[in-house]
Amino acid sequence: MVRSLRLVAALGALALASAAWAHDPPAPSAPAAPATGAMQGDQASWIADPHIHAFYDLTVQAFAGGPAKVDEAAFTQNSFALFRAFGAARGVKPEAMVDHLKLIPGQVVQIAREDPAVLDSYDNFVAAVFGPQ
Repeated sequence: MVRSLRLVAALGALALASAAWAHDPPAPSAPAAPATGAMQGDQASWIADPHIHAFYDLTVQAFAGGPAKVDEAAFTQNSFALFRAFGAARGVKPEAMVDHLKLIPGQVVQIAREDPAVLDSYDNFVAAVFGPQ
């Protein structure tokens, strides 16, 4: 008798589970639109920062002898020194700022070699590094 009650209970549970599985699952909700924004936060404050102006000046100086004469290793090290100071001024650990911006010197060299007009003005530089404003 106990065995039959267990069997009936098990069959009942199986029937309930089967009934639940037979229903269509709810339609997935539409994904939320991705949020957009600059990862740096307020780009305008970065663009206005004297450290970024100094980075532009450093880039112009590095290209003074022409694109083929840029000492990329020295440019990178001088850029990192600026980035450390920039980080400290922003309340960020200097090495964390360098880590965040570590690819920028090489990218700027490549951009300026491909389009020297990037160095004609700070506005051109900003458009190349940060995107159109």
